Amino acid sequence: MQRQTTIAKAQQIERKWYVVDATNLTLGRLASVIAKYLTGKNKAIYTPNVDCGDYIIVVNAEKVALSGDADHKKNYYNVSQYLGGLRTRSSGTMRKLYPEEMIERAVWGMLPKGRLGRQIYKKLFVYAGPEHLHEAQQPEVLEIKY
Repeated sequence: MQRQTTIAKAQQIERKWYVVDATNLTLGRLASVIAKYLTGKNKAIYTPNVDCGDYIIVVNAEKVALSGDADHKKNYYNVSQYLGGLRTRSSGTMRKLYPEEMIERAVWGMLPKGRLGRQIYKKLFVYAGPEHLHEAQQPEVLEIKY
């Protein structure tokens, strides 16, 4: 008896909306769970070359936790391609001024690179506070346990 491998087609994928509260969750572990749901690896119909994932809304990004002494030791870099154009910001600064970008960068690092990865990344919505703009989609609360 032969087994049939299920190949997902873009038309048959049902997407859900999830909301995640990032309060006191470790940044890296949170990002890995979010990346799993964005790519659709939590579903039985996962296909690597098709966007099978769900939409994720992250609230309270400013309250995300970092392990150890990462507030001072971990740095984020931007380069303008000009001489002396390297900008360095610590995690503490990022958490105070740009909490959304901190989570977005962590999740982006765990997604596939290329056209499909950019398409998957567009389904992530991060907000610094507890309010979000997606009540009309009726998102389910996603409890993250690790």
